[in-house]
Amino acid sequence: MLEDSRGGRGNATWPPVTLLVLAICGIAIVADGYDVVIYGAVIPSLLHEPGWGLTPAGAGLIGSFALIGMLIGATTVGTLTDILGRRRMLIGCLIWFSAMTGLCALATSPEVFGLFRFLAGLGLGGVLPTASALSGEYSHPKTRNLVFAIIFSGFPVGGIIAAFTGMFVIPRFGWQAMFLLGLLPLVLVVPVALKFLPESIAFLRAKGRDAEAEKTARRWDIALEGTPTEASASAQSPTGTGPGSMSPVKALFSRNYVVATLCFLAMSCLCLFMIYGYNTWLPEIMRRAGYSSGSALGFLLMFNLGAVVGQLLISLAADRIGSKPVIVTTCLLAGVAVILLSLRLPTAVLYVAVALGGVGAMGTQTFVLAYISKYYPVRMGATALGWALGFGRLGSMLAPPLLGLIIGAGLAYQWNFYALAVPGVIGAALIGLVPRAAGEAAPVGHASTDGTVRSLPEPT
Repeated sequence: MLEDSRGGRGNATWPPVTLLVLAICGIAIVADGYDVVIYGAVIPSLLHEPGWGLTPAGAGLIGSFALIGMLIGATTVGTLTDILGRRRMLIGCLIWFSAMTGLCALATSPEVFGLFRFLAGLGLGGVLPTASALSGEYSHPKTRNLVFAIIFSGFPVGGIIAAFTGMFVIPRFGWQAMFLLGLLPLVLVVPVALKFLPESIAFLRAKGRDAEAEKTARRWDIALEGTPTEASASAQSPTGTGPGSMSPVKALFSRNYVVATLCFLAMSCLCLFMIYGYNTWLPEIMRRAGYSSGSALGFLLMFNLGAVVGQLLISLAADRIGSKPVIVTTCLLAGVAVILLSLRLPTAVLYVAVALGGVGAMGTQTFVLAYISKYYPVRMGATALGWALGFGRLGSMLAPPLLGLIIGAGLAYQWNFYALAVPGVIGAALIGLVPRAAGEAAPVGHASTDGTVRSLPEPT
């Protein structure tokens, strides 16, 4: 992390390398957000695709195929990232999911389409944990929530792009054009990442690749602290029996971290249930509530726009008062917003409620991931983020078919919003159960027993 591996100019809150990593990882997450949200934008078209015979329940099932891939991708790639490196895995995931998304445009049946969505999900699942880990390591602890708010704003920005694009592209060129546009990251982002994206210095030193670490440090004017031997030793427990001596996955569920890990896994599951429930079915739900297709996509646009603006503003408070109070607030906000959507209110008020729902659902996920990045040692950071996002995919997998069944059963559209309100209330209670991190109160510049070097005590 920035505070662990650099001194001198590296103590600046926003050095050039931080801005570079932030830009590349943020754009990667924009592509991720676009790819996920386009499915919600094209569902009305797929339900009327000649020869496919899709029902709402069937469309929800196809939506889950990509999410199953994301679950596998997040847990597998997140763990491999702590073994093979952040840079290599992020670029590989970008290439894979962009190519598979483009192939979706060539699908001639729901089965083929679902297969390509599953394959794309493998890469999509790996983007978030790798981009999160790399951004966290190149950011200052005083601005960690803001950094995560910035890069994860890329997800709703991608959703906004998908909603706007869908309004103009689908009526003119068909739903297939939306997936062909998914090839753009392969052309625009990957070449830039190959040339400029640095590898994690902490990862390189922990793997004994000291020459590469020093080369990266010289390129970006980073002053390395300590000798390579000390850096390697900091990743190990003094006794050789603590979490520092375990594999990252085993350490997640060790005595020091098991309670927090279980809470984070459940929180991510609840957040992604809300996010994917909104992004997959909101246009169709609002259309069934009596709004035109254009207005229904407008609600999806407001959901993502509200998430962008809201979480950036709230992140400033999170970096000052700590993660827990802010996460409780955003969880409750998500629950209140969807209750408002279930009422017959003026359209302008409903747009505000949708925007608040975006702040609550996506903001909570962003701040939970920022909290995770600060909670665990560097050596297991990508694994922790990968497992949280991977387990969270259970929520995202459940949301599309569950809401599809509610719609297909002919129940009032309000029941969909009731199903989205419950996770916010449960999440507010769960975050309070997370204990203080091991070594959280360690003195400035001293390593804790788990190998984490915490240069600044942070509020929780």
